[in-house]
Amino acid sequence: MNNHLTPSERDELIKSHRKERDGCIRDRIKAVLAFDEGYSYSEMSRILLLDDETIRRPIDDYFSEAKLKPENGGSKSDLNESETAKLVKHLEGMTYPYVKDICTYVKLNFGKLYSVSGMTKWLHRNNVCHKKPDAVPAKANAQAQKAFAKDYEHLSKDPKNKGLIYFSDSFHPQYQTRLAYGWISRGTRKNIATTARQTRLNFIGAVSLDGHTIIHTEVGG
Repeated sequence: MNNHLTPSERDELIKSHRKERDGCIRDRIKAVLAFDEGYSYSEMSRILLLDDETIRRPIDDYFSEAKLKPENGGSKSDLNESETAKLVKHLEGMTYPYVKDICTYVKLNFGKLYSVSGMTKWLHRNNVCHKKPDAVPAKANAQAQKAFAKDYEHLSKDPKNKGLIYFSDSFHPQYQTRLAYGWISRGTRKNIATTARQTRLNFIGAVSLDGHTIIHTEVGG
């Protein structure tokens, strides 16, 4: 296997890279060009943000078969229908901050190799996006909430209950200085006077979902 490019081959690869829209194939072209210039696999992996195996494959493919596109053409998923379903289910229970970690999971569990860009495309195709999870109270009980909602619906439709149904809770606003970030000269200490004491008010309030009627009263501290 000849591991060196001729000047004309380099020119053709550079032209192809400029015209190519598929990011996966562009990465493969860059890997071949970098290898020809003497970069090591570890150096290319660090520069291109790809794992070592993803770097080796396109280089071997090109110098042995003059092939730039992967077997799947760079656009179809390597995972079959069953594997896709298993990975989607796994991602429902496990949250990965980085795509590279999903690539590692797929490699270890399915024996399939993905680049970061390739896996990112796979995730988008399968309706998986990068976002924050929703925070819920630590003691939230979904089943109890459903049961309560059912009881409330029954209670609100019962003709015997002619008055308003209120949901009550207490709240305790405090009057005190709260510091916030701002633009201050470097090396300068900026002092802000705080309140002499933390004044706290205590209220009990209730709201009715029927017209959002609110009642409240202040109680002693």
